[in-house]
Amino acid sequence: MLRSIREIIGYSLRALDADIGRLKDLLFDDRQWVVRYMAADTGKWLPGRRVLLAPAQIGTPDWASRVLPVNLKREQIENAPSIQEHLPVSRQHEAELSMYYGWAPYWGPVGAPIGSTAPVPHSREHDKVAGDPNLRSVQEVTGYHIECSDNSVGHAEDFIAETQGWRIRYMVVDTRNWLPGRKVIISPEWIEDVDWAQRRILVKLSCRQLRQSPVYDPSQPVNREYESMLYDYYGRPRYWDGE
Repeated sequence: MLRSIREIIGYSLRALDADIGRLKDLLFDDRQWVVRYMAADTGKWLPGRRVLLAPAQIGTPDWASRVLPVNLKREQIENAPSIQEHLPVSRQHEAELSMYYGWAPYWGPVGAPIGSTAPVPHSREHDKVAGDPNLRSVQEVTGYHIECSDNSVGHAEDFIAETQGWRIRYMVVDTRNWLPGRKVIISPEWIEDVDWAQRRILVKLSCRQLRQSPVYDPSQPVNREYESMLYDYYGRPRYWDGE
């Protein structure tokens, strides 16, 4: 199922024995556009700490109640390695979390998905690796300027993720620079380059293509019919044909 990330930000996070807070942010790998962590706002419970949860520990969302179940106990989360809120997430922090929870590190040689409960082989080499510069915050990237091959077209307003596997399938572009109120979506596969320092995203499309692409209506779900129309318009191979 495809869901707007903006919509699920703020959902309650419910551990096996108690609520732990609300979803504050998602951290994704900008090489594969896969969500690696969910960041929790724990309020006064764990002040000053950055609480990260692996998507594989999230159960089936309760969309009606706006709840994301977490398959961990509150005490487990409280006793997890502490990451200060103001610090970036380093690879050492990630290695400590994977050791504590028994997650297979996603950066490992076998490419195991994070959240797996398989035993985790660990060496001190993990601790020597610098923080991963490819780990990005959805909240931070929202608002980046979108540039097509011949002009600037708008800004990133939202992301749409597949809730099974938590892969980001689309970026929502507000084209207010050209057509106020009109929104379109593009696949990360159609991005040519990202200038993280300048907060700019260059897409491999012309502004004319974007302006005339199928309109995205946030009030309507992104279903396979809409996706087919989108991919046919751009003449791109459909990602689901290879699944």
